[in-house]
Amino acid sequence: MVGEKDLKKLLENLSPVLSEEEYIFCSMPGSNYGEFNSLKPIASFLEKEGLTLVVEKEKAKQANIKFQATFRCISLGVHSDLVSVGLTAKISSVLFEKNISANIIAGYFHDHVFVPSNQALRAFDFLKKLTI
Repeated sequence: MVGEKDLKKLLENLSPVLSEEEYIFCSMPGSNYGEFNSLKPIASFLEKEGLTLVVEKEKAKQANIKFQATFRCISLGVHSDLVSVGLTAKISSVLFEKNISANIIAGYFHDHVFVPSNQALRAFDFLKKLTI
């Protein structure tokens, strides 16, 4: 299934959805994939400094994982092609203009924007307006 590449069509069909859950980012130095399956991370990335995990805040608290900030996820409902150009830049620039941090993770079908929990509703409103 091929995703959309045209930026205008991507923005017209953005369909953002805001998660109810809060997430945290953490690093597990010297770790490998699979070592933290019990946390059920929704994303992971292996960096030279350690394994980065994105997990629900409550699971992190139960596992005594320290974190600095919490985030909510805005999933973009549009199926963007992995080689589409401009969507991430547009999302980032809109949130930058509003002084909202954005950590964007691309899945195969959709892009997911993690924003600070205390700014999530504002960010969501701004992204909904991009669909008009």
